[in-house]
Amino acid sequence: MVALTEKDLLKMGDGGLVELFRTSPPGDIPHGPLEGTGIVPWGGRWVAGPLARLVRMALWRGKVFDRAGYLSNRMTAFDVLAIVAQVYTGPSLLDEQDCIVIDYSRISLVARGVRDEIREVSPGLYLGVVWLLGARVCWFALRVPEIGCESTKAEQTANRPSG
Repeated sequence: MVALTEKDLLKMGDGGLVELFRTSPPGDIPHGPLEGTGIVPWGGRWVAGPLARLVRMALWRGKVFDRAGYLSNRMTAFDVLAIVAQVYTGPSLLDEQDCIVIDYSRISLVARGVRDEIREVSPGLYLGVVWLLGARVCWFALRVPEIGCESTKAEQTANRPSG
């Protein structure tokens, strides 16, 4: 698996994202909070990048998976947990191959017509497709937050009590 980033996905365009999704394994169902990036399939990187930043600041920041097979979306800059879904492995609407299904139809009133599907395209990075009433409408990325990166280590050291 080639190491990809969200920036790589923002540059791919719809055709590249479809091909990447089709050729990627489902991966393991993640757990805990994941960082999200919205990806529009049109407009190229000049539109996709700024729009992704705007969505992240104002509307959607990612998802939190629990081990019981559910998730909540992280909404607004305040990280409000909302819009719950069931999570399980099943066939994709795109190619009928296994993917991780995020199914809002049975437990969400506001997102009843939405189905997300994700596959792991790089270690800790998932590419997701959003279906609305059976039509593919947009893409998103979910990334496991880096653990042990230099900024995290520095913050941990700075917050450690002295003495």
